[in-house]
Amino acid sequence: MMKRTLIGAAAVMTTALVPLAALADYPERDVRMVVPWGAGGGTDGIVRKVTSLAEENFGGTIYVENIEGGVSATGVGQVMSAKPDGYTLGALTYDSVVTVPWQGMLPSYKMEKLDLIARITSEADAIIVDANSDYQTLDDLVEAAKADPGQVRVGVQNLGGRVHLTLLQLQNITGAEFKVVSYPGGAAPQKEALLSDEVDVVLTSLGDFANLIEDGTARGIVEFSDAKNPTYDVPTAPEAGVDLLNGSFIVIAAPAGTPEDVVAHIETAYETAYNSDEFQDWLATIGVTPNWLAGEELDTWAGETAQGLFTEMDALVESGVLSQ
Repeated sequence: MMKRTLIGAAAVMTTALVPLAALADYPERDVRMVVPWGAGGGTDGIVRKVTSLAEENFGGTIYVENIEGGVSATGVGQVMSAKPDGYTLGALTYDSVVTVPWQGMLPSYKMEKLDLIARITSEADAIIVDANSDYQTLDDLVEAAKADPGQVRVGVQNLGGRVHLTLLQLQNITGAEFKVVSYPGGAAPQKEALLSDEVDVVLTSLGDFANLIEDGTARGIVEFSDAKNPTYDVPTAPEAGVDLLNGSFIVIAAPAGTPEDVVAHIETAYETAYNSDEFQDWLATIGVTPNWLAGEELDTWAGETAQGLFTEMDALVESGVLSQ
């Protein structure tokens, strides 16, 4: 589905139309990195950090631009339609690869329009509460939701998005019923909602709330992963007694048909940044798992991940838990 070699004749023709001068001494001008979420969230912070380090070996400037909307489709769509010359890049997340294609609301949104360059991180979903919350464990939260159906308010980022799916799966598994409150635009609005008591808990990654967890304002009660977080002492899903694993990731991409030598140049700069002590140490401070993958392995992983989740979501639609 996302094979770099299957971009099609149209993308090949587009590459042929790229002026030779644009490919001669790349980069000759500033490169735009599109983050399809709002400023201040976890994705924005990670992309800005790794990009600033990548610049040191890139030979030019890469500036980050936040383009919100459409559960990441607005920003990613701009990358898809950009000239494949290496001067427009994008950061993809779970919603970019899974939610938007599955919903099929935008006929022009096709993953085949992108060349996937590298996966940078993986982040499991987690339930986070205010430090003073009465909910100490996942069992506490589930029991409260069962005792008072529809009254425990859970902040998610986008209806139909990844964390909403995780919450629906949690309800389906436990029999609890939560009140879903949506905050489009990334983690920043969720932080404000939790701090202002608009919601009782939020569902996102621990990395998205790193600053609030670090200063003791918030805490995690479960992370939907089967691997212990190296930074935060938060129970995993198996430790919490629930069979549910889900999470996001960050993948750097370019328009399909971007010349191979340009893609290689970008990949090398980001891989050097990824392997730097500064980036690895910084990820450890925010509770995010470094998880590099590139080349054909990345294409295979992305295709298999998306297809597996499409099947899972189709099953939820059939059972009436999720609507498309």
